[in-house]
Amino acid sequence: MNNPFKGVGLALGGGAVLGGAHIGVLRALEEADIPIRFVAGTSVGALVGALYAGGLSWREMESLAMEMNWFDISRIRLSRFGLLSNAKIGNIVREHLGEMYFEDTRIPLAMVATDIASGEKVVLDSGDLAQAVMASTCVPGVFVPVEINGRMLVDGGVVENVPLSPLLKMGADFLLGVDLNAKIECRRPRNIVEVLLKTFDFMLLNATRLQTEHADFLIAPDLSRFNMVNTFRIKELISVGYRDACIALRQLRKQYDP
Repeated sequence: MNNPFKGVGLALGGGAVLGGAHIGVLRALEEADIPIRFVAGTSVGALVGALYAGGLSWREMESLAMEMNWFDISRIRLSRFGLLSNAKIGNIVREHLGEMYFEDTRIPLAMVATDIASGEKVVLDSGDLAQAVMASTCVPGVFVPVEINGRMLVDGGVVENVPLSPLLKMGADFLLGVDLNAKIECRRPRNIVEVLLKTFDFMLLNATRLQTEHADFLIAPDLSRFNMVNTFRIKELISVGYRDACIALRQLRKQYDP
């Protein structure tokens, strides 16, 4: 593909375990020879974005994802602010990237979190990478909030689930978004975690549709047959993300390289 873009910014959206599809999207982008100059992530998109910007290939992330399960990324920590701690998410980042800071990433990176006291969007683009990932992935009511610079932070999906706006400030001239929740199927939740996650997901769904209208191109894998907590289907999620991204990128090829 003759790439007409000088500064492609990739926005990786939230969606808990559905984030496995991001890995397939990264593979498709690599095979389509679309160089990513900037990355922004929210929630699981922040985790995948950090690993990618920090130097891991999609193959390495695929191997990592295949080994993970729900208990790898959380532990019981009863408090008045949440049921679980997501400290293990930070440990995953440190284990694979070391003590890395935003300033050390190979691709400029930003993450979105929410100040739970004020409701303000907080763009994290400096400081400790692992701590920022913990903040952006901190689903309210499920995980205990993460404090950074005196602010109590939770999941960025509350304010911007597909983080396009940080990419503009970073200098991107083409906004490429990945929305994991665009095609969801209604099904009964099976446990308290699914109840909380589905409630959170429905709250941000309409806002995300409005926000992604500002993308120059949107990849929206059909993940309707998956749920956000079943880690036993990661391989399928990666495969569907890859398949649907390839289809979408062929459309992009026709649009910009007739």
